[in-house]
Amino acid sequence: MVDVLGHLGMALFWLAPVWHFVDHRRTAMLVVAGGFWFGMLPDVDLVLSDWMDGVHHHGVVHTVLAVTIFAVVLGPIVGVAFGRIGERTGWFSAQAREHATAIGFIVVWISGLSHLFADILSAPDVSTRIEPLWPVVTGPVVLLDVLWYQSWWATWGLFILGVAANVLAWTLSRRQSGDSTGVAE
Repeated sequence: MVDVLGHLGMALFWLAPVWHFVDHRRTAMLVVAGGFWFGMLPDVDLVLSDWMDGVHHHGVVHTVLAVTIFAVVLGPIVGVAFGRIGERTGWFSAQAREHATAIGFIVVWISGLSHLFADILSAPDVSTRIEPLWPVVTGPVVLLDVLWYQSWWATWGLFILGVAANVLAWTLSRRQSGDSTGVAE
């Protein structure tokens, strides 16, 4: 299990392809900047465990099923927020506003799944192992144990990797669009 910064870095890394799929660079920037925060979504169980019996860290909230439910519920709200921001600022293209609900779902879902993947990579030495495919498969699916619990190098490494992936994707999208200033659309 990596720390908060590592989870946000993993979300940034998983969202970097948006620069390739979205032709409006400001839209891509808004999606990445607004979406990577959902990389911490499965850790809502830390708060829920104080309110609800039976909820514990790395439990049911750390599953693909729970992340999908969160994306179905929160995704449209995120999409509407992106659309409203775009109407006022021009940072969300008209074409993206037509698909805002789907974009919101994808952003929340991808970022949430990135959290699960980071936890799989750091099969906890100290904490409960996650069962990401519950209820279809019970028990840990893959035990990689590549990263140590709250490892500073893994946490910072993932964050730097996520930032670097986005800088690279932004640079490549800039070259493809022929934009030399970085701001023209």
